[in-house]
Amino acid sequence: MNDYQVIVIGGGPAGMAAALAAHDAGARTLLIEREARLGGVLKQCIHDGFGLLRFQEALTGPEYADRDREAVEARDIETLTQTFVTRIEKSDSGFRLTAVNRQGLHYFETRALVLATGCRERTARQVAIHGTRPSGILTAGTAQYYVNLLGQMPTRRCLILGSGDIGLIMARRLTLEGAQVLGVYEAKSRPSGLARNLHQCLDDFDIPLHLSSTVTRVLGEDRLTAVEVARVDQSLRPIPGTESVIECDCLILSVGLIPENELAESLEIRLDPASLGPVCDQEGMTSLEGVFSCGNALHVNDLVDYVSQSGQAAGRAAALYQPGPRTCLTLEKGQALQTLVPQTIRLETLGPETVFYFRSREDWGKSALVIRLNGQEVARKAYPALHPPQMESLALDLAAWDLEPDSRLTFDIEGRPL
Repeated sequence: MNDYQVIVIGGGPAGMAAALAAHDAGARTLLIEREARLGGVLKQCIHDGFGLLRFQEALTGPEYADRDREAVEARDIETLTQTFVTRIEKSDSGFRLTAVNRQGLHYFETRALVLATGCRERTARQVAIHGTRPSGILTAGTAQYYVNLLGQMPTRRCLILGSGDIGLIMARRLTLEGAQVLGVYEAKSRPSGLARNLHQCLDDFDIPLHLSSTVTRVLGEDRLTAVEVARVDQSLRPIPGTESVIECDCLILSVGLIPENELAESLEIRLDPASLGPVCDQEGMTSLEGVFSCGNALHVNDLVDYVSQSGQAAGRAAALYQPGPRTCLTLEKGQALQTLVPQTIRLETLGPETVFYFRSREDWGKSALVIRLNGQEVARKAYPALHPPQMESLALDLAAWDLEPDSRLTFDIEGRPL
């Protein structure tokens, strides 16, 4: 049996940041990754734009990952790659993990656990696309893996469903590699990706964006030959009579990301139905004491800088964790907010800075996030605009507010909805 103070599951940017923070806080740390190399999805993200907040420079995904990977190696943090955690159980000392790799079964004990398992893409069946099941239907991440890591072109004439950031980036990437991207189709009335990606990936390459439109059927036997698209109403139902058939050899899906939380669910950790990640406090501790969550496993982030930030917070808290009294204040989220993380505040561990992440439910013009304590406004931050695709962050000094277990702390948006 191998004993550790902190075990981090997942070797992407959140997991590496958590392992580094835990090690630097003095904990004996183990980092477990199921792939052959640390870095997570960053290994295939060869475009730049990573690290603007954290490093004040634009890095490619591999460059960003290499900085943390080199730091992990320099500190000689124990790492297991190509290793799968198959089971987690409560034990007298904290948690007992079962893992498997080429060397066989392994058992580990740890006082604290950090879940940095990332997120996964929704598939065609999860968005109810009907028709046959031919080859040529790929998620945007899979297409990115083929092109950037394997050097293979999965398409010559494709259509992209969904306007998430990965889909927009792949529209540009495939165009640069010589493919014809016929258009990006989005069922909602507004795009899902960041504004800069819409401009840099679609507008700059004259790739059309079709809003309030979706793919209703795929055609083809062995290989995709065409898709049927249609306009949709406000309830996202196809409008009869608006169907048209577009010939293509590939349908690329960019229809959302889901936090990967099967291990959390196996521990009966409470999940937030809005973010689909664990309910946590300001340090990333979940509803199960000693288990922390961070990165895209906690909630889907726009920027890898935020992923690393949450990993650092969770890793340090895991290293300092000691079982004891836990008095939590549940935050109240207004109707204008889609997500708010953290969802609870642990009063015993309040520090001078608590970072909140939130998304608006709708588009807003000039507006403000307003925080009220027991009905009285205690903080306000103005924004020129708020949009659901763009996550915002806010740091507050909650320690100065004399919070009590029965306090009411409410977050909501005020302003001009668009």
